[in-house]
Amino acid sequence: MFNFFRRRNDRGPGGAGGAGRPGGAGRSGGTVTPEARDHLRAWAAARTGVEGFVEPETLVNEMSVVFVDGHGEWTRRPIGGPRGIDDVASATGVPLYFAEETGYPQRMRDRMERDRIVRRRLEQMERRERLRDLREDGGTGAGD
Repeated sequence: MFNFFRRRNDRGPGGAGGAGRPGGAGRSGGTVTPEARDHLRAWAAARTGVEGFVEPETLVNEMSVVFVDGHGEWTRRPIGGPRGIDDVASATGVPLYFAEETGYPQRMRDRMERDRIVRRRLEQMERRERLRDLREDGGTGAGD
């Protein structure tokens, strides 16, 4: 009755030429888009110590690459499929690794943690300022 492993006919009902699958919409051959290639090339040229980490395709996301610089700053772009790996490597000259095998660099994880802490502190400061403003107004809300 239900066959979850069958492939839908791309030309049949509901199969819009693969548009419903990751990497299927307008990416014949599964290569990186010119916009993504240009972004990655410019991003890598503006930074030092850049490495790339290829992320596998999942049910939700298509295959992508994450570039991480020497300070842990990062950017992610879809690469369409396995052919996109060679496109990115030749266009940028950045060494690429498979994230499933190597994991992400510690500097990236540290940067994400620092950014999260800074975001929380800013949110706390904003809440304190709003509370201070409410107290100064005599406890009435702004809409009263």
